[in-house]
Amino acid sequence: MGTISARVPDDLEAALAEYVESENLDRSTAVRKLLAEGIEEWRRERALDALDAGEVTLSRAAELAEMPVWDFAALAKARDVSWVGREGLEDDLESV
Repeated sequence: MGTISARVPDDLEAALAEYVESENLDRSTAVRKLLAEGIEEWRRERALDALDAGEVTLSRAAELAEMPVWDFAALAKARDVSWVGREGLEDDLESV
């Protein structure tokens, strides 16, 4: 396991102390938990952005988010992100 050292503003340090006390965790565990949650959220947002921009497929976006495809599809729906390209939709409508 690696070690990370960082300087943080006083207000962030105070918020961390509040979190540590509230969650009844030691400081290292709290930092690891918050960092893991932040990275998880970052992966999801990056995947949603790529899907919305049409850069990746739904399954690839789910891989980027490190989520099961159907869970990611539900997240995309909740965030109003479509994975059906306009061109594909127009082609489908024309064939009907």
